[in-house]
Amino acid sequence: MDVEAIREDFPELKRVINGHPLAYLDNAATSLKPVQVIDAITRFYKEYNANVGRGIHTLAREATEAYEESRKKVAAFIGAREDEVVFVRNTTEALNVIAYSWAMNKLEKGDVIVTTVMEHHSNLLPWVRVAERVGAELRVVPVNSDGTLDYGSLKEAAKGASLITITQKSNVLGVVNDVKAVASIARKEGAWVVVDGAQSVPHMPVNVRELGCDFLAFSGHKMLGPTGIGVLYARRELLEEFVPLYVGGGMISEVHCSREECTAAWASPPAMLEAGTPNIAGAVGLAAAVEYLSRVGTGRILRHERELTKSLLEMLSDVKGVNVLGPIDADLRPGVVSFTVNGFNPHEVATLLDLRGIAVRSGLHCAQPLHEALGVREGSVRASLYLYNTEEEIHKLVDALKSIRSVTA
Repeated sequence: MDVEAIREDFPELKRVINGHPLAYLDNAATSLKPVQVIDAITRFYKEYNANVGRGIHTLAREATEAYEESRKKVAAFIGAREDEVVFVRNTTEALNVIAYSWAMNKLEKGDVIVTTVMEHHSNLLPWVRVAERVGAELRVVPVNSDGTLDYGSLKEAAKGASLITITQKSNVLGVVNDVKAVASIARKEGAWVVVDGAQSVPHMPVNVRELGCDFLAFSGHKMLGPTGIGVLYARRELLEEFVPLYVGGGMISEVHCSREECTAAWASPPAMLEAGTPNIAGAVGLAAAVEYLSRVGTGRILRHERELTKSLLEMLSDVKGVNVLGPIDADLRPGVVSFTVNGFNPHEVATLLDLRGIAVRSGLHCAQPLHEALGVREGSVRASLYLYNTEEEIHKLVDALKSIRSVTA
C-alpha cells in the first residue's frame, strides 16, 4: 500500500496546526475525506442536482440513478442484496430504527436482550429503552481484565435470549469481537443478532453473509464519506417486518382519504424506511468512498493498521506513566489505542498534543460503562489510525507524550 500516494488525496493532511504539520489520529471519531469523495459531491450539486423518486425530467432521472447506484455499491461492499440496504443519517439512527421500528414490535415481556459493557452508548441506550417499554430483560456481558470480551459469560447470558446486540470493534479499545462465534451462539438459542459496525466496516473486510448477522449499522463519515449518511442493513425477510418510524413523502405506494378516514399503504423496503428527501449528495459521496476503499483494499488497510498499532504499543510501553487500556497484542485491537497519562486529565493531554499538531480524542468516547469497568472514570486519550497514517506520526505522538511526562517526572 503506497501510503504517501494515498496521503496526496487528502487535502487536510497538508494543514499546519500551531506551527506543526497535522498528524490526524482521531479517525474513530471521523475520518478525513479524499478529493475523490469531495469531487463526487461537488459534481452532484453542479451537474445533476435534483430530487430523487418520481421525477421524469433528465436531472431527476440522473439523480435517482446515482442514488440507487450508490445503494448498489454499498450493498456489494458488505455482501448484501441491494434491497437490504437502507440509507439513514448515521450508525446511531440505524440502531434506533432497528430498535423502535422492528424490535419494539417483535419483542415481548419476558424476552431477553443481551449486550456487552463495551458498547458505544448508541448500541446500549436504545436497548435499555426497548427493554423498559416491552418488559424485556437486559443482560450486560462483562469484559475480561484486558478488555477483551468474556465469551464464557456471553454464552451463559445468551441462554433463552431473543436478541444479541454487539459491536464488532470497540471504539475505545479497538478489540475486534468474533461476530461469527456470537452468531453461532445466537442461532442455537433462536436469537437475532444486531451488529454495530461503525468501527469495523471502514477498517476491515466485512461480509454480512459470512458473519451470519441479521442487522448491521455503520456510518459514512468514519469511512472517508461525508457526514449525515449511514447504512442500516437488515435481512430482507426481517426488513419486511419493520413498521416505519417516519411517514410522509416517498415511502408510500398510495394514500386515500374520505370524510371519515385516511388510509395509506407503504412502499416496499428500503423506500418504506426512507421518508422525505434523502441525503442524495451524501449517498453519492459514500459511494465514492466505497470505491476508494475497494481500490485500496480493506485487507491491506487492516494489515497497515496492525503494523502501526504494533509499533505504537511497543513505543508506549517505554514511556513511564502512560497506561494503555486493553490488550497489548496488536492483532486483537488494530487501529485504536486508548491510554491514560499519570498526573494529567485526558483533556489536558489532548490539548497539549494539539499544540504540537497532533489530533486525538479525549474523554469517555460515549462508552462510560466500559471505562468504569476498566477502573478509568475520568476517561482516556484515544489515538485511532487509518490508511493514511504513518510511522512518522506514531513517533511524533510518542515523542510528544515523553515531553509531556517530563514535566511531572
